[in-house]
Amino acid sequence: MLDALKTQLQNVLADSLKDIFASENNVPEVILEIPADKNHGDFSCNIALKSAKLLKKSPIAVAERIIAAFQKELSLNFLKNKIQKVEVKAPGFINIFLSSESFYDVLTAIGKQKDLYGQTSIGQGEKVQIEFVSANPTGPLSVAHARQAAVGDALGNILKFLGFNVDKEYYVNDGGNQINILGLSVRARAFQILGKEVEFLEDYYQGEYIKDMARLFMEENKIKTLADLEKKTSKEFSQWACAYLLGVIKKELSDFGVHFDAWSYESKISTPEKIEKTLRALKSKDLVYEKEGAWWFRSTSFGDDKDRVVKKSDGAYTYLAPDIVYHENKFNRGYSWLINIWGPDHHGYIPRIKAAAQALGKNKEDLDVLIVQLATIYRNGELLSMSTRRGQYISLREVMDEVGVDAARFFFLMRHIEAHLEFDLEVAKKQTAENPVYYIQYAHARIHSINKKAQEQNISVAEKGFSLLKEEEEITLIRQLGEFSQALSFCYDQLDPYPLVSYLMELAIIFHRFYDKHKVISDNIALSQERLTLVNCARIVFANGLRLLGLQTPEQM
Repeated sequence: MLDALKTQLQNVLADSLKDIFASENNVPEVILEIPADKNHGDFSCNIALKSAKLLKKSPIAVAERIIAAFQKELSLNFLKNKIQKVEVKAPGFINIFLSSESFYDVLTAIGKQKDLYGQTSIGQGEKVQIEFVSANPTGPLSVAHARQAAVGDALGNILKFLGFNVDKEYYVNDGGNQINILGLSVRARAFQILGKEVEFLEDYYQGEYIKDMARLFMEENKIKTLADLEKKTSKEFSQWACAYLLGVIKKELSDFGVHFDAWSYESKISTPEKIEKTLRALKSKDLVYEKEGAWWFRSTSFGDDKDRVVKKSDGAYTYLAPDIVYHENKFNRGYSWLINIWGPDHHGYIPRIKAAAQALGKNKEDLDVLIVQLATIYRNGELLSMSTRRGQYISLREVMDEVGVDAARFFFLMRHIEAHLEFDLEVAKKQTAENPVYYIQYAHARIHSINKKAQEQNISVAEKGFSLLKEEEEITLIRQLGEFSQALSFCYDQLDPYPLVSYLMELAIIFHRFYDKHKVISDNIALSQERLTLVNCARIVFANGLRLLGLQTPEQM
């Protein structure tokens, strides 16, 4: 709401510069910012500082001239009642203070829009695909995958809310050598269970879950002797193990509240025939060439630091070949914008996959690759091991069981995606203000408690305009509610749900501060009605934000 008002004021301010810059062609862009210090107003602008050299006057003199023109424009505009005052502060900032009326408009808008408050049509229905997690089905999901899952799911929700047509997809890497190794690992453990000494190679998957899978495979196939076991091929082990672990992954993600619109399979999309067809099409455009018996993708034509092998001299394909086909498949399904969410070990792969998108005839902006940094997990002050192949890592399932789904999801989102995350399991379990997700959900539940008290005393929300909400804590709370859509815009600009997390944390602090200082229900019926409206507007914004993050909106705690 305040974001829209900011845009309107920017336009009026820009119009007021026309006479001042009548003889100039390079009029600086007018941008209003929200100051961190509210003593500097609700909006602040540095246009005078940017214009001083051009006009050959001091920034203060330019600011005063701009203000005079701005106020003249406002006198003819419906926005004039939205402004309390405009001031100049050294070295030349223009600070704008909003009137109470402009804040009351926020409450009116929330009351009308309710669960749609904050929603925009910025996406205009653009078809977007977000592909995330996509862990190889070789073991349970780690916390690294869990963080990617929380980020991808929340980002998808936010982009949908902003008008994009979003599909969430998991790409199953069910081909390649890692699936063969998985089958060999389970097979070796099965032989060991029956007492036969077999070599268990260093490359095999070492976790206890491999032994559990071996026992389950034998049980399902009624294997009781070595002779029974020897009848089963490595391929049968690999196919069974891949299907079993994919089932585990799907269940873990479902329990985590992450649901995909599509599960795509490498074995179906990137078949040898399709890979060959795509590579030959690129070869016809001189984007793939042969050298020393291998086929090379000319990725340097699109900014990569060197060309990449896509087909080895022995005829085997590199990882890049099926990935090119997969991205071609995604574009062919009608997506105009692809978002890949990867772990930090794939950072060096970004230039070549973006080069592939361009080779397929797309703009480099049509594909965004987001790198989600790792999470470090602590329990009782002890750093937990994260070795996937050795099977000594803490899994998503363990985190969910220990702290709950909501705390797990929220904590995985508590830093910008490019920042390393430290996840303290003990803090996540606390039911105190020290635990931010508890603090936010408690605010939402507290408002439901206030509503019950109001109902008992036959006090309803205000039916008409507002005039009694003038306390600093009230205005501060309304101002924060009005910045909800801007927080979502930041998520879109940064392709990161963290700005919404940060916003909700700040909103909870502001709400509890208001509640601790002011009674919502009192003997003053008119004031009680307006404050009841205020807290219910906060409830709506809390609920909208929590839902976008995939969290519950509890009515009691």
